[in-house]
Amino acid sequence: MAAAAEHAQGGFPVDPLHQFVVNKIIPLQVGGIDVSFTNSSLWMVITALAVTGFTIFAMGRRAVVPGRLQSTVELFYEFIHDMVRDNAGHDAMRFFPFVFTLFMFIFFANMIGLFPYAFTVTSHIIVTFVLAMTVFLGVTLTGLYLHGFKFFGLFVPSGVPIVLLPLVVAIEVISYFSRPISHSVRLFANMLAGHITLKVFAGFVISFTTMGAAGWAGAVLPFAMIVALTALEILVAALQAYVFAILTCMYLRDAIHPGH
Repeated sequence: MAAAAEHAQGGFPVDPLHQFVVNKIIPLQVGGIDVSFTNSSLWMVITALAVTGFTIFAMGRRAVVPGRLQSTVELFYEFIHDMVRDNAGHDAMRFFPFVFTLFMFIFFANMIGLFPYAFTVTSHIIVTFVLAMTVFLGVTLTGLYLHGFKFFGLFVPSGVPIVLLPLVVAIEVISYFSRPISHSVRLFANMLAGHITLKVFAGFVISFTTMGAAGWAGAVLPFAMIVALTALEILVAALQAYVFAILTCMYLRDAIHPGH
């Protein structure tokens, strides 16, 4: 009703931010803390079930000559396996399940969010920040476990003059502790901006179609932009999952080989 009233008053017919609203499905309070089950929670569960169901169902037969689904899962497996090995080293292969899970969850979440009426959980900074903090804490604890206090040598690059050492160390420390921010904002910002742009052009299409025959002709251009942007968003969705995973591999490399 509110949208119809806004349109009747000449306002923009589509609210680009409405798709990001978090709604409570099952209100819950635990010790005065709101832990309600929301639409965001629901779509995270759906994403996790989709990844689990896809991999289990595709690999269920484990055929020597794989079918299409098994081949797809094997391609994902080999792609991420090579990513971890090439960017973090053979010693990091113990973390392959973690990187594989991280990549698949983000990839499926991004792709599912492109479907009409779906919810893009990676368009919320709190979700991407939690993922980034999980990587940050895991990498830091791994580095301390493997190297002890020698891990802090990561902040002291070799070959730096003594005069510049305090400044360089300060820069390295700030850079290290800003990793969760840059890691999370990159994914969040790309998914948020892309979905807002799609919704804005959808609003243009609706606006034009209310203007009669000439409006329908004018709607062709924004509709073509929606098609093109959708294709671009599919590419961005896959690329952002890749970027998040490969940065995780690089951080793991620093934890395992802090001096390199």
